[in-house]
Amino acid sequence: MTEKQALLFDLDNTLMDRDHTFRSFSTQFVKDFLGHLAEDEALLVVEDMIVRDADGYRDKDGFFAELSEVLPWQTPVSAADIRGYYDQNYSGHGAAMKDAVEILDYCRERGYIMGLVTNGKKDLQDGKIDLLRLRGYFKEIVISGEAGISKPDPAIYRLALDRLGTSAEQTLFIGDHPVNDIWGAGKAGMDTIWLKRNHPWDERLDVTPWRTIDELDELKQIL
Repeated sequence: MTEKQALLFDLDNTLMDRDHTFRSFSTQFVKDFLGHLAEDEALLVVEDMIVRDADGYRDKDGFFAELSEVLPWQTPVSAADIRGYYDQNYSGHGAAMKDAVEILDYCRERGYIMGLVTNGKKDLQDGKIDLLRLRGYFKEIVISGEAGISKPDPAIYRLALDRLGTSAEQTLFIGDHPVNDIWGAGKAGMDTIWLKRNHPWDERLDVTPWRTIDELDELKQIL
């Protein structure tokens, strides 16, 4: 394998602990909008929101419309108002993944060029990156909402490589989603490391990760 000079990371559920973030957001949302519920009822609504969110892979407009219809409101709240609340508050609940900052420091000390590729709206993803104080680690940050291309389209990875100034062979991609991260980056010619989180591997995929890890600190042994 070609010696790697650069590392590209995914954000949500790779460097940012999205599970923690969405649960924290949902808990605050239920407290703010459904304060009339008993504590056990409120907890059930939080769990229901987590299931309906499908790890963030739901269309957001559809998700908010569904919440507007099904949640046990005292006073109904529109999908547009839920979106407004989400856009204003979600990023503030962000938490770094276990070992994320330590591993970024480790990689920077060893001279790797680093970049980030993430799907989402620019202002929302920027808010997460800045809350977690990650921006300074990356030479380039590519956000789908700004680029006009989304993962797993290999073009978004090629855009990131162009901006980093490295080839696919020189660059390693680390992410949690089998299709959006591992398949997409693989189709762009990169070796990949799959961080196992909420998504099982799809055996139908014609790309496989070079390595599989359960925690980010395992990168130290690999790199």
